[in-house]
Amino acid sequence: MSTVVPRIHLGDWANDVVDWLGNHWGGFFDGFANVLNSPVNWIADGLVHTPIIGLVIAFAVIAWLARGWKMAIATVIGFLLIDGFDQFAPALHTLSQILVGSIIAIVISIPLGILSARNKRVASAIRPVLDFMQTLPAYVYILPCLFLMGIGAATAVIATVIFAMPPGVRLTELGIRQVDQEMVEAGQAFGATPREVLRGIQLPLALPNIMAGINQVIMLALSMVVIAGVTGAPGLGTNVFAALSRLDVGIGAEAGISVVILAIYLDRVTDGFSKGELGLVAELRTLRRRSRANAAVTSPSAG
Repeated sequence: MSTVVPRIHLGDWANDVVDWLGNHWGGFFDGFANVLNSPVNWIADGLVHTPIIGLVIAFAVIAWLARGWKMAIATVIGFLLIDGFDQFAPALHTLSQILVGSIIAIVISIPLGILSARNKRVASAIRPVLDFMQTLPAYVYILPCLFLMGIGAATAVIATVIFAMPPGVRLTELGIRQVDQEMVEAGQAFGATPREVLRGIQLPLALPNIMAGINQVIMLALSMVVIAGVTGAPGLGTNVFAALSRLDVGIGAEAGISVVILAIYLDRVTDGFSKGELGLVAELRTLRRRSRANAAVTSPSAG
């Protein structure tokens, strides 16, 4: 079949670039991979060597603080199910990768969101890059990462950061742009510097949007769990990928349900902390307000 446009050898050019980077910057990428692998391995080793019952209790306490006692009970049941599926250690490896990838994505995305909200040129330049990051298939950038950094958690973390970072940038920018301009002008009228306006007015009012962005970053990081299995990183993704390769429905079901339980836990906990309306802390605040109200009602009669 004849073509209208002459053959564009983009693949050959990409191979040449990756080969050149591997030949001239191989040491740099090896060191970068070690930098990423170290915190992942450190967190995973710490979690794996902790007694399971202690971790379940810790996860339940966090869920209680975020969403209340019902979520705490559901957390205990969910993680005991994961242990019953013999997927607890892989789940901890996956959790360590999610934590490192999410922290890196959040540290990068929030300052970028602030910068793009305060500078229209930066926003115009970042927007197409974010669109490209969200639509580019993960396998396209995983292949060169595997070639440059090898098999392991580092490539999974890079894939997680690229895929999960855009919502953090967008929601941070949106939250700051939605801050009432009159409040910003009032702060400026009282002599506040741009940095003081940002810290004292814009960031506190934009916090719900920023926390929603953090929630989305974590959830998208978890959605890359199967991709992490392709890169050879230990975790639930490895079991899911192995089940797909061997057509083993049983292992796929157990690993898949474990992923769902972990996803629900992370979503509910981050959402609870972002809203601050549920959980043990909110319950204590409610009890404190009720006690003050009762004291105010009874104090006149007591006098």
